[in-house]
Amino acid sequence: MNFNTTLVGQFICAFAIILTLAGYYLGKRKTNTPKLTATIGFFSAFFPPFGVMFLIVLALKTDLPPEQ
Repeated sequence: MNFNTTLVGQFICAFAIILTLAGYYLGKRKTNTPKLTATIGFFSAFFPPFGVMFLIVLALKTDLPPEQ
């Protein structure tokens, strides 16, 4: 089986960008530290199963109560 290394690298880069943006967006709604959440999302993108699990756990987490 032949893998194109350039294509795999482009997929990882695109997945890292998507995971970082999704992590920041969900981190704003569900945690007090959205930048840390986005950073964890970025690094978990380099191993896609961890990235998908990270997004699932973050999406299932309850939202923070609104500030008053």
